[in-house]
Amino acid sequence: MNDDAVRMAVARFVKDVGHTAQKEIEKVVRSALASGKLKGHETFTAAVSLSSEKVGLNVTIYDKIEL
Repeated sequence: MNDDAVRMAVARFVKDVGHTAQKEIEKVVRSALASGKLKGHETFTAAVSLSSEKVGLNVTIYDKIEL
């Protein structure tokens, strides 16, 4: 497998994960806004964990989401 094939395979995975993550985060933020848990001007931390036993991948990425 060449570098371009690896790059494309990983890009497809990241794109799929990104779309799913965005939908899920939007859903819970809307719910938190509706319930009053969030007011709409907060910043909160979110994390994404990536893992694969087969290739020894285990990383968690933290970042802030500013509303």
